Amino acid sequence: MERSYDLIVIGHGIVGLAHALAAARAGHRVAVLDRDAQPNGASIRNFGFVTVTGQGWPHTWRRARRARAVWAGVAEEAGIPVLQRGLLMAARRPEALAVIEEFAAGPMGEGCRILRPDEMPAPLAPGLMGALHSPHELRVESREALPRLRAWLAERHGVAIFPQCAALSVETGAVHTPQGRFTAPHIVVCPGTDLTSLFPEAFAARRTTLCKLHMLRLADPGWRLPAPVMSDLGLHRYRGYHGAPSLPALRARLEAEQKPQLDNGVHLIVVQSADGSLVVGDSHHYAATPDPFQPEAVDALILEEFAAVLGAPPPVTERWIGIYPSGPEDAFFEAPMPGVRLVSVTSGTGASTAFGLAEEVLADLMQMEFSE
Repeated sequence: MERSYDLIVIGHGIVGLAHALAAARAGHRVAVLDRDAQPNGASIRNFGFVTVTGQGWPHTWRRARRARAVWAGVAEEAGIPVLQRGLLMAARRPEALAVIEEFAAGPMGEGCRILRPDEMPAPLAPGLMGALHSPHELRVESREALPRLRAWLAERHGVAIFPQCAALSVETGAVHTPQGRFTAPHIVVCPGTDLTSLFPEAFAARRTTLCKLHMLRLADPGWRLPAPVMSDLGLHRYRGYHGAPSLPALRARLEAEQKPQLDNGVHLIVVQSADGSLVVGDSHHYAATPDPFQPEAVDALILEEFAAVLGAPPPVTERWIGIYPSGPEDAFFEAPMPGVRLVSVTSGTGASTAFGLAEEVLADLMQMEFSE
């Protein structure tokens, strides 16, 4: 059996669905294929935190700004609740305060401001040096948002969704699956964490591996966060802060005081769900095939940072492993053959950037094919 469309997207995570939306809005007939029955990878295992502030300059930051705007419209149209807005980047140390002050004074600090200790909102712990407040972020519940987005694309935009339909091979103009041949002049491959089934040579050339994350859900603490919270360790990890002159001094102090956290890639993100529970993470361990285990010692390092910023943590009610492709670039797309684009977000920023990235990819794909 053969089915024909204007565009075929392989992958129904946030990156694939972002491409489906951009193409459908441009009037194209779109099909989305995926080997799984529902989104089950990086897209639903994360914080649902659409982060703008701190993303790498210039491309990731630009894509995140655009994606945040698209998310705001899509959430309203698709009935996806926006649970939180903004960001509080708490500074525990004078060196961290210097970094956020330098960031706020730069071009990516537009709209942000520094909160002094007497301005810090509850429940942030006393003794913090200050915080960077950003108004740009929004947060959705990933495990609910992705299924709603997929259903909305089918119902509102006529996107044909084919779950449990693995792409066995791709050629110019066609995708071969166990359910038959799908044809389209344009194909976008968004394989998520599958780095070996389609175009493995591209991932190998870009030194792409997988990153495993420890994720926790904590019971309702009885208070409400005014915005998602991060801290000093995030300044070390997020590329948007890497140009701050004070960052080397902060890194040296973190190396002296929190080496176990650095060794395990720990930094703090805390977001709050509709039921009051907190999603907290995370850590970073890299391997071609990460193991599925979640050592308590690493979770304890995350909760130690939580306690320093927000006080004693409530009980853990759920634990899970996140996973995403990781490489030297934040994201890439390339043309492995005419009419085909391979797309991968290799920095854990899919929720934050996919809608912006998808518009770039489709503009490139359509322009190149037209010029040919």
